[in-house]
This record gives sequence, C-alpha cells and structure tokens, in this order.
Amino acid sequence: MVITTHHIGAHSPSVTNDDGITRSPCGASDADHTAIPQYAFRVKGHLGRRWAAWFDGLSLTALDDGTTVISGPVVDQAALHGLLHKLRDVGIPLISLTLLPPDAPATSTVAPPAPRTQEGN
Repeated sequence: MVITTHHIGAHSPSVTNDDGITRSPCGASDADHTAIPQYAFRVKGHLGRRWAAWFDGLSLTALDDGTTVISGPVVDQAALHGLLHKLRDVGIPLISLTLLPPDAPATSTVAPPAPRTQEGN
C-alpha cells in the first residue's frame, strides 16, 4: 500500500493523555484536525472527469469562462505544494489560488464540463 503525504495523519495512532485530550504522534489534538484549510485553485481550461482521481478527491468544477476550479481540503503546506507541483508538472496553467473561509462548505463532487461553444472549439 502506498500512502501519500496528505493521508499519513489518518493512519497514525493517536494517544489520549490523562486530561482526556487525544493527540496524534505529531502533537496535534483532535480539535486541531477539525479546521483543515479549504483551498480553491483556478486553472486555465476545462479538466475532464478523469482528472478527479488525480487530485485525490478534490472537487473539479468547470466554469463558463473556460476555467476549472479545483477545491477542497488541503491538510498542510506540504500537500499544498504537492498539488502545485502536480499542476506544474503536467503544464496546467494556474490562474489563482485562494484560501477559502473556514465556514465554506466542503465539496467532493465532480461537476460535468461546461458545454463547448462554436467559438471554443
């Protein structure tokens, strides 16, 4: 089994101290894990459904302006940089990266690509 960096924390044992606070081996408590930051990456072009697995469950939404928004939780800076490296490695132009507010809804669906127009072919 291969575990990517953003999944390692889920497979690490946790320890409960005398005060009843559960911590992972890295020192984070359960309360720390509830606020995983949500990001939105806007990229040039429409990405098809086949890209969803490549982005590890993040939501892909094709917009009418010819861009795709890839959004969802990113557990840490290493995972964030890993996603940026993926985009760079396959040559997908990044338009913007936005840290979403903590109350933003978590999404994990893949929207169908927007229909092409005659001008977009």
